[in-house]
Amino acid sequence: MINLEEFKEYLINEGKSDNTIKSYIINLTEYDKWFNNSFGLELIKLHRDNVLEFKAYLLNVKKFKGRNLNARTINAKISSLVSLNRFLVSKGIQKEFVLDKKDSIKVQTEYANPCQIEKKDVEIFKQRILENGDLRLYALASLLSFTGVRISEALKIMLGDINFEAKEIMIRKGKGNKQRIVFLNSKVIQALRSYLKVRRPEGKFLFVSRENPNLSRSVVNREFQKYSDLITPHMLRHFFCSHALDMGYTIADVANQVGHRDVRTTLLYTNPSRKKLKDMSELL
Repeated sequence: MINLEEFKEYLINEGKSDNTIKSYIINLTEYDKWFNNSFGLELIKLHRDNVLEFKAYLLNVKKFKGRNLNARTINAKISSLVSLNRFLVSKGIQKEFVLDKKDSIKVQTEYANPCQIEKKDVEIFKQRILENGDLRLYALASLLSFTGVRISEALKIMLGDINFEAKEIMIRKGKGNKQRIVFLNSKVIQALRSYLKVRRPEGKFLFVSRENPNLSRSVVNREFQKYSDLITPHMLRHFFCSHALDMGYTIADVANQVGHRDVRTTLLYTNPSRKKLKDMSELL
């Protein structure tokens, strides 16, 4: 079996995020299991014919909740194997590159606005949290709603990263390990100040936990589900991007605030949502 720890170290050196690394390891483990079940051999290196057969298996055989996998899911698994291939070549375990991103399935560009919620939905969601007395979750939801930061970035914020006087937070480890300044409005500042009055004094992270140095993503997801079947931390990021543009932010403003590397990603939020597109189609 390929050394997973060495592969993790390789991915870290490549600048991959923690979530990407976890995803790649899961995908590699799945491929290893498929390879072992198919050929009864230990996975040592990649062969193009094997990977293409695995791709066909994902396309035509494997199901998730009774449905075939979509192209984006399959492409994520192929991308993981592309990185594995590079790792194996870098270690001298194999000489040739047997696949690349061109082996991914072509997907038509998605032009619909990914935001599925409106300001009223966000306000009701936050009010439910507030009335339940969870000031930590309320502060986090406010931060995500009105700054557009990623949940992974929010959970890594340290107390020293906040400047209430300047109304700023320093995001030290954004996507690609890039730093940026995020601006805070009065709603976020008030929510954070209220939370800090009841926050346990131990720990350097803003959002602390009893079990870990900082609040975990899985706990946040579970808590969100108590108050909404639709709103997730990432949906609040979509909401900020869409709402900010509606309120007069420029595309560059939003891209800088949320850390988009390509403004074409930001441009998606100028488009109508899928629901609006479906409603519009009924008018034809």
